[in-house]
Amino acid sequence: MTILHRDQGLAPAQPATRSRPPFPFTAIVGQDDMRLAMVLTAIDPSIGGVLVFGDRGTGKSTAVRGLAALLPPIRAVRSCPVNSADASACPDWADIPDPSITEKPTPVVDLPLGVSEDRVTGALDVERAISQGVKAFEPGLLARANRGYLYIDEVNLLEDHIVDLLLDVAQSGENVVERDGLSIRHPARFVLVGSGNPEEGDLRPQLLDRFGLSVEVRSPRDIETRVEVVLRREAYEADPLAFAASWAEAEADLRATILRARAALARVQTPRGVLEDCAALCIRLGSDGVRGELTLLRAARALAASEGAEAVTRQHLCRVAGMSLGHRLRRDPLDEAGATDRVARAVSETLGCPEI
Repeated sequence: MTILHRDQGLAPAQPATRSRPPFPFTAIVGQDDMRLAMVLTAIDPSIGGVLVFGDRGTGKSTAVRGLAALLPPIRAVRSCPVNSADASACPDWADIPDPSITEKPTPVVDLPLGVSEDRVTGALDVERAISQGVKAFEPGLLARANRGYLYIDEVNLLEDHIVDLLLDVAQSGENVVERDGLSIRHPARFVLVGSGNPEEGDLRPQLLDRFGLSVEVRSPRDIETRVEVVLRREAYEADPLAFAASWAEAEADLRATILRARAALARVQTPRGVLEDCAALCIRLGSDGVRGELTLLRAARALAASEGAEAVTRQHLCRVAGMSLGHRLRRDPLDEAGATDRVARAVSETLGCPEI
């Protein structure tokens, strides 16, 4: 049976244009945890994604758009619909007219609310298969997001059947589309980034656990920070090109840091004492399973690599413990403190680090 590939323009979300670049990632004022979490997942995608919850107007979407422009490009087959690194890895259903390798922007794909399942997974043209004996497949958003980022704004409002679909793909790293006896599959490994407002509802526990890191963002409480936010936004709106140019060096420096950290990641040592610290902290917090330890360790290792450290230290664990473990805690009706405060207290009592 002949395999045909139809691509009708499900392009990655790249908001930048020649006339209006995105707001620079490094120009975001404050929100240190949010920016750090996104950089850590850029260094080591196996950390498992970032969930950003907080007030409206705190830079959540701006950070994701800026990250898209900041990320280093990937090397991929020019015409491969799933961004494969070489022609032999492209799916057998894909028509590859140009197998040459090129550099592509790291995919950052939007998954909008209300999206259909076919738009997410891709669509098989069953009628064409019956009438012409071919399998025509239109790749979906998961194909475009492979080796990149899948961004969901208002993730807590996502429909349940789409949540179930994402859980299956996140678990297997593969997207399988089956219709009337026909089957198509392709790799779908991506970093999931979600944002939302907690006032609009909670996230399902099954999906919440799939995010490696979780951070809370709040509106600035001091006058100086709020004024700086307004000044930078006004400067950007007045002349986006000039504003982006003024931050080009900072953007290039951070991109270089990410690349150096990626190269150094495998060489960062993890002393046994650090592993014991991870376990002790997770036991203290009552974390289920070992996913918390693995995420905490990976985030700490990525932080160490970004700083040029040869080994992970207790201080690295302390810095990323809140974002690695806060969303994994069981609710304790006898403890009125929020998850962030509970982790900070446990870090202080277990590891001796000051509460941050």
